Amino acid sequence: MSRTATPTAQDFVPFATAALDFHRTLNVPGGPLVTTRAELDTLHAHLISLHGLFDAHTARTGQLVPIEGNQLRVARTRIWQAAEHVHTAYHAAPRTESGEIPDREACRARVPEGAPELTICQRHQRTAHLVRRQTTPADLQAPFTGLVRY
Repeated sequence: MSRTATPTAQDFVPFATAALDFHRTLNVPGGPLVTTRAELDTLHAHLISLHGLFDAHTARTGQLVPIEGNQLRVARTRIWQAAEHVHTAYHAAPRTESGEIPDREACRARVPEGAPELTICQRHQRTAHLVRRQTTPADLQAPFTGLVRY
């Protein structure tokens, strides 16, 4: 079994990174701006996709190089935590049609407002089910990432 990944015909991750940088430059002007729910939904989808990529790397690498696999596992957990925060921000963002900001009780209850807003909740719940099988509550609550700075 090889310890290194074989080169692929096309590596799309650099293109995804460049696309995000390009998007930020074009669509996020300087100064105060309220992020739209559509943008938060898209960012959440991106984080969930990134979580899946790290999940695949964690599973494969952890079998060959446990220390590297452990660090990738921690990174995967932090990506999930970022997705959690974006999901929460989505429910706290002003509603698209009315501009109304949901009250705290509605945000805590995470009551979806119906389609298409329900899509982010469905995506989040599917991934949450996977995360609950892969991690412990202690992993998700740990304030320390395992990184040591010298």
